Amino acid sequence: MTLKVGDMITFQRTFTERDVELFTELSGDEGIHHITPDKQGRVVVQGLLTATLPTKVGGDNNVLARNMVFEFLRPVFTGDTISCEVIIEQYESQEKNRTAILATFSCRNQNEKEVLKGSFSGVILQQN
Repeated sequence: MTLKVGDMITFQRTFTERDVELFTELSGDEGIHHITPDKQGRVVVQGLLTATLPTKVGGDNNVLARNMVFEFLRPVFTGDTISCEVIIEQYESQEKNRTAILATFSCRNQNEKEVLKGSFSGVILQQN
């Protein structure tokens, strides 16, 4: 996929209890709110698990991240469907095989409430 300034990439994911269990195992983040269900039977999704949404764009485009800024605005719960919108703010060649990228993002739950926003920057190494 060739990116350009102004491109908007959107996708969504519904977080499951299994997602939280696996992330708890990998990260060691065993906060009580991640393992004890609330009155509706939900647990809070780890912030960094939620933050994997905008990093998907980086992975899809082979970005070597240099900077990531996350502002966690509301909790995300298991069963929530989060839509992520990433906007390419900068995309420019630096050297013969490097492209600098800067993107901003916003993630909203199924109720259109913003749960996460921020930015990331890095470089894309072009394959010869």
